[in-house]
Amino acid sequence: MEEAKVINPISPDKVTDSPGLLEYAHTAGSAVIKPEDKGKIKGRAVTAMREQTDLQLAQLYKQMQLLAEQATAIRNRVEVSERIYNAQMGFEPIVGQTYYFYQRKNGTDVLSMIAPNEWGRKFPFERCVATVRMMADHTWDVFYHETDYTNE
Repeated sequence: MEEAKVINPISPDKVTDSPGLLEYAHTAGSAVIKPEDKGKIKGRAVTAMREQTDLQLAQLYKQMQLLAEQATAIRNRVEVSERIYNAQMGFEPIVGQTYYFYQRKNGTDVLSMIAPNEWGRKFPFERCVATVRMMADHTWDVFYHETDYTNE
């Protein structure tokens, strides 16, 4: 008997050997495959990336500002410390002790152990510049007076 020849009604152009690599579902039970808008995906990713980097840059900027403020404060402490060390003082300052920094009428500076309110009736200086405390590194912690003690 002669074998019957089977004819496949599906065109060979419509059949694949690797259905898992198709861009579309190949059977009725396959997962739905929707084409993605690559421009939209990239746009969302770029927006998220920019938000994160902007946040990180803002944090770095705040840190830079803080460091700049700290550097300025240290520079000011050094300048005031040099001015105090150039002032007249009749004693050796001790670390941690509080002193009073005055300016005379002739413009020279004086470091004293006497507070502005302890001078009595006659205030002998032009003004009290600041209350200062010697720190361990021999710079001075400076507290400027809100009330200006003058010789008026």
